[in-house]
Amino acid sequence: MAGERGAALLRPAGSHPRATFLELFFDLVFVFALTRVSQRLIDDIAGGPFLLGVVHTLMLLLALWLVWSITTWVTSRYEPDRLVIQGVVVGTMFGALVMAVALPRAFEERSVWFAGAYLTVMIGRPLVVAAALGGHPRREVPLRLAAWASAGGVPWLVGAFGPEELRLPLWVVALAVDSTGALLGWPLPRWGPARTSGWRIAGEHLAERYQQIFLISLGETILVIGLTFSGRAFSGPHAGAFAVAFVTTALLWRIYFHRAGHLLAEALRLARSPGHLGASAGRTHLFIILGVLSTGVGYELVIVHPFGRIDATWLVFIVGGPAIFLLARARFEYEIFNRVSVSRVVAVLVLALVGPVLALGTPMLALTVVAVVLTGVAVTDAVRSRGRPPERAASPLGRTDSPRGRFSP
Repeated sequence: MAGERGAALLRPAGSHPRATFLELFFDLVFVFALTRVSQRLIDDIAGGPFLLGVVHTLMLLLALWLVWSITTWVTSRYEPDRLVIQGVVVGTMFGALVMAVALPRAFEERSVWFAGAYLTVMIGRPLVVAAALGGHPRREVPLRLAAWASAGGVPWLVGAFGPEELRLPLWVVALAVDSTGALLGWPLPRWGPARTSGWRIAGEHLAERYQQIFLISLGETILVIGLTFSGRAFSGPHAGAFAVAFVTTALLWRIYFHRAGHLLAEALRLARSPGHLGASAGRTHLFIILGVLSTGVGYELVIVHPFGRIDATWLVFIVGGPAIFLLARARFEYEIFNRVSVSRVVAVLVLALVGPVLALGTPMLALTVVAVVLTGVAVTDAVRSRGRPPERAASPLGRTDSPRGRFSP
């Protein structure tokens, strides 16, 4: 009877693959959370040790990503219309909201709130799912997650309650434990790892969720553009920076969704190891979103100081953000097609070469150069695909006979 109850919790073969309204509701927290990440990056530039501040912010972003991505896998494996799964998602939503509220001061006086909310989600969520599965064999998977999260919880809590100077190294260890567990399949004594090749997932659902979190990150940049410009005088320089920032965001959207961005669901359906591809695509999307968020930080700097003196650290965001996005998008293309377009590689090299020169110019010049480079990538994509039949997904992941990746023009 317990096994039958657990089986009813799994997504049936005919389950609707689209994301539910509950999941879209859940994503609203991450609209707010990503704005907190961007604002913290802005604060890192404005005051305090820049490099240390960026490291802190990236660690907090990784913790938020682990919460979002594991929730996405839960709703991809289990039936989201079941009351217990809905409870898990809503509970996770509240925990993520607490994390987002605590994020600006998470390494200071709000450390206990951030770590406590994170651990409540990472340990409590799999335990609730395991209890709901009863005696079903899949109960092993959430128990693995809970065990690894508990091990990582020790440095999380010691870092939160201990001296502030020890918080960074302890939380680095905690995140390393959590990330390693996910990467290795949460291995345990006698059980070994949970092989990604055996994971059952709803491919169309998982692909749509990755697309949605990418769009949320783009939406965060729109908020940055609008809020920053609305607080400035409506002068020609500020308006020009506002327009170039919007065009850059539109180009990021275009480059992401050109072919590969539309075909992840098909690639997951055709893959010999959809779990392997899904996990790899998740890691890639983390860097895609990091690139978009960094670019959004660059927008604020450019709109506020379009023709002022540029600080070298600003180029980390104005130029480095789009470069990270292009590198991650190239990896995504490899995951879908087993190839990488030369235009993306050339664009990253151009940005790397002109970056030091742009330090001699203005923020507006740097963002304009970025927009021109991205336009070149988008135009090359359009020209290469014109008149050709749509390319089919041919992911090399999980295949033992896959040839080496190739480049395309």
